[in-house]
Order: sequence, then C-alpha cells, then structure tokens
Amino acid sequence: MKTPIIICIALVAISSCSTVKKKDLVSLKQEIAAAEKAFNDYATEYGVKEAFLNFAHKTAVLNRRDSIIVGKEAIENYFDNQTLMEVTLQWKPDFIDVSSSGDMAYTYGKYTFSAITADSSEINASGIFHTVWKRDKNGEWKYVYD
Repeated sequence: MKTPIIICIALVAISSCSTVKKKDLVSLKQEIAAAEKAFNDYATEYGVKEAFLNFAHKTAVLNRRDSIIVGKEAIENYFDNQTLMEVTLQWKPDFIDVSSSGDMAYTYGKYTFSAITADSSEINASGIFHTVWKRDKNGEWKYVYD
C-alpha cells in the first residue's frame, strides 16, 4: 500500500523539478516567436522546401492533403514531387504556448500561400496553421508537426 503513495510523491517531486518559472516561460515564448520568424524569413529567402527541411526535427511530421508525411527524407520527397512554381508562403503566429518543462511548444496563426501551376494558373490561398515545436539536443527549436 505504501508503494503507490511513494511513487506518487516521487512523480510529483520529479515533475516539479522540471517546471519552468513564469518569467522563463515569457523568454521561451520569445524564442518560439523568433524561431517562427526565422522559419518564415528562411522560406522567403531560400524557398519553402529548404525552409521546411532546415527547421524540421529529425522526427518531423507534415500534415498535407489528408496525408501524414513522416521524417525529413519523406518531407524532402514530398517537396521534390511538387509541380508548383513561384511558391510563396508567409505566416505569423497569433498564439504561442510552451510546455511547463520548457522543451515543447505550439503555435497557431494565419498563413497566405501563392503559386503558379504547370498550366500557368495562379493559386492563392489563406488559412490557419498549427505547428508543434521541440527543443533538439543542441538546444535549437525544430518543428515536429506542421
């Protein structure tokens, strides 16, 4: 009977050790805002494919057209098989939150997208994005879900 109580106390103690202070959460949210801006700016400067590869965690997942694309190699293949030209994608988070442990975060906000198809038709779209971020072993924020 004492074992479950001891385990519960240990779990509470462990979880409280990994909780980030409120002032640190503000700083972490600023880091995520900077990561989002860097991601967006990289897409503008180097292209959408390069940005999604550069900011991807090794276990990243993309949700595109009712399909889940898992891993950087699959993400690269996905972009390599796109036939769109002159692709532009811009976004900015409206909301950022960080886990109490400080190693995961999520954002959501609005995006705009434009491209030219193989038959020279123009595509313009806008919508809502949702990104999940994880701090990698080097301390950098990388997306794990987009």
